[in-house]
Amino acid sequence: MARFDEVRATFWDNGDYGVQQPLTDEMVREAERVLGVTLPSALLDLLRVQNGGIVADDHDAFPISRPTSWSEDHVPFDHLMGIGRRDGTTSMLDTPYLVEEWGMPAPLVLLSGDGHSWIGLDYRTCGQGGKPSVTWFETDLDTELVLARDFRSFVEGLTAGSSYGDDSVGDHVSV
Repeated sequence: MARFDEVRATFWDNGDYGVQQPLTDEMVREAERVLGVTLPSALLDLLRVQNGGIVADDHDAFPISRPTSWSEDHVPFDHLMGIGRRDGTTSMLDTPYLVEEWGMPAPLVLLSGDGHSWIGLDYRTCGQGGKPSVTWFETDLDTELVLARDFRSFVEGLTAGSSYGDDSVGDHVSV
């Protein structure tokens, strides 16, 4: 428990890119209705601090057990989508459209990504009211990799991307 609280206190970077209006209980109810799932309490805890935006450098990567097109040892997590409808900002509420557009499985709630790769809450095994795993999806390659058994574990496993010796976002490796 302490590890999650430590990360929560330092999770967000400065700036308003991707930030939605402050999260309310009504916004959560509407999101769960639109998405058809129960969102993890740990996710809502982070979004109550700041409703989406850029993730601090200390928490912008997740170590992986097998190579992806992104890297041999980690995947990026530089932003977390919030819940809302701020113009020009992608939100978790856009998940139904994005899942269809990019041909991804459902039920899924997208947390971060750019179209070619996504990190999402995967409800396929646990059901819409369960605790979803956090999964990496590569739409171009039609591959996926489970990153963590639940969102809290995912957050506790986040590390600094710079610790991998690759500060350049966007450099991909061949798999």
